[in-house]
Amino acid sequence: MTILSADFYRREDTVQIAKELVGKVIITEFNGLLTSARIVETEAYKAPEDKACHAYLNRKTKRTKTMFLPGGVAYIYLCYGIHHLFNVVTGPEGAAHAVLIRAVEPLAGQEIMLRRRGLEKLKPQLSAGPGVMSKALGIEKAYDAISLTKRGGIIRIADAPVLPPSEIIAGPRVGIDYAEECVDWPWRFYQRDCSWVSKTRKKKS
Repeated sequence: MTILSADFYRREDTVQIAKELVGKVIITEFNGLLTSARIVETEAYKAPEDKACHAYLNRKTKRTKTMFLPGGVAYIYLCYGIHHLFNVVTGPEGAAHAVLIRAVEPLAGQEIMLRRRGLEKLKPQLSAGPGVMSKALGIEKAYDAISLTKRGGIIRIADAPVLPPSEIIAGPRVGIDYAEECVDWPWRFYQRDCSWVSKTRKKKS
């Protein structure tokens, strides 16, 4: 498999990159345990104008400093002190753009993924959602800022055929009710009719 190069990530249009990542294959290899899964859902975040982005207004903090690195590295943070969320930094150095990987469909190492999640049967609950996905793949905050472009790297993303536009749905991102006018931006992308896409709750009217 061809690993995506730094050039793929360092383009300016992180929304387009988020769309193109649907269908690519994420591979993890920790202590000889190899797992792989097809990305089926992503979300784009883009400083400085995006109020849902951690680096809104180009805020550079201990947590967000990784976002300012050149595209092609992992941005991993702890959500609610429980879930490790895996993002791909995009854009040139200083841009503070990233794509959250929200859900994957397991391909290889399914037994390893089940064991990490404490599950017995293969079902969407295994990896349909950013927190459970990271746990299934063994991704933790300790791997923040590592390169994703090295062949044989512990986390890497491989190329795969581009899905037809009709197979990718765009819609609002999840869990960002605080983001005011940015709430409804259609920066979430997912594969049509895929059972491994995360279930989202409808907003209260």
